Amino acid sequence: MAKTISRVGSRKNGRIGSRKNTRRIPKGVIHVQASFNNTIVTVTDVRGRVISWSSAGTCGFRGTRRGTPFAAQSAAANAIRTAVDQGMQRAEVMIKGPGLGRDAALRAIRRSGILLTFVRDVTRMPHNGCRPPKKRRV
Repeated sequence: MAKTISRVGSRKNGRIGSRKNTRRIPKGVIHVQASFNNTIVTVTDVRGRVISWSSAGTCGFRGTRRGTPFAAQSAAANAIRTAVDQGMQRAEVMIKGPGLGRDAALRAIRRSGILLTFVRDVTRMPHNGCRPPKKRRV
């Protein structure tokens, strides 16, 4: 038999509060990771705490359509919408990866009304990379 839990005070019905506390964030960082198969857009505050994120996969695109510029555009729009609701006005943009969604995501960020302080490409470049595996003998 289940025991009933009595609630005390003014918290009788409804949620006790929002699970995600809404901080006012005037300035943030938008990270765009554009691979060939997907595009992930993450909006953080200046300290690096994630405010919102979205990807082409979570926007409903499946398979090869996730790598398209339109999927990247809608992922960027989804991620930025919640950040703008929390009061973000200025942002820095960090773009990583070789994918098709780089320019489309940047175009969607510019259209959202956020002032961009700078746009930086943070794609990793191998300076002659890892040592290749040794040749197979037959």
